Amino acid sequence: MPELDGGITRNGEGTELNILGQIYYIKAWCESTFAFETNSEPGQHVPVHIHPTQDEFILVQEGELDLKLDGVWSKAKAGDLVRMPKGVPHGYFNKSDKPARALFWVSPAGKLKELFDELHEMTDVEAVVKISAEHDVDFLPPEAND
Repeated sequence: MPELDGGITRNGEGTELNILGQIYYIKAWCESTFAFETNSEPGQHVPVHIHPTQDEFILVQEGELDLKLDGVWSKAKAGDLVRMPKGVPHGYFNKSDKPARALFWVSPAGKLKELFDELHEMTDVEAVVKISAEHDVDFLPPEAND
């Protein structure tokens, strides 16, 4: 795993990944953290899941996201910071009619970058769930998203 490089990752820069139709940009990666930007069109989401060994954060930059955090629904708007402790079920959903952009980061990085590299351009949801579990991201059954 690389050391953290000092500097600036400019807006629109970073390795681009397509994860189930959402465009992600990797912004920073080292042992202690993994940061990435998400671009979610209306209707896109990441179902409820758990990171057993990582704290995760979302800084909403544009638009709004509906979140299910530990079974409770809430809404985060531009400028809001969402805190998701390790072991707590969470998912995010763009239920609005506008795109949303957010900066996510996890600490420690764990296997998340490697997972994203594997998920790039995959379309088989069952395979995504299986590979995610192998990288310490556990998706809950679909009814957890209700």
